[in-house]
Amino acid sequence: MNWIALIIAGIFEIGWPLGIKMSQQADSNKFGWIFLSVICMTISGAMLWYAQKTIPIGTAYAVWTGIGAVGTLLVGIIFFQDSANIFRLLSALLIVVGIVGLKLF
Repeated sequence: MNWIALIIAGIFEIGWPLGIKMSQQADSNKFGWIFLSVICMTISGAMLWYAQKTIPIGTAYAVWTGIGAVGTLLVGIIFFQDSANIFRLLSALLIVVGIVGLKLF
């Protein structure tokens, strides 16, 4: 159950930078997006707190930030036309390999 909570925390970790980005759009509801960011931060932090009850702190933090970093990178590529060059994608792959390594070893 704690690993599920950690994955949920990582997914909500993607939500807050997305909300901040959306609040900067000219025609957006700025305060609505900022409010969404705060909600995502709160849920993400609460789920991380719960997950760390049984998952080592270093592993939990690395997984949490890794999901957030790679997920936000993918959101940027898919929805905001951020660069998807091979070096950025390989760098993201290294993050994923590191997360898997922390889980396995």
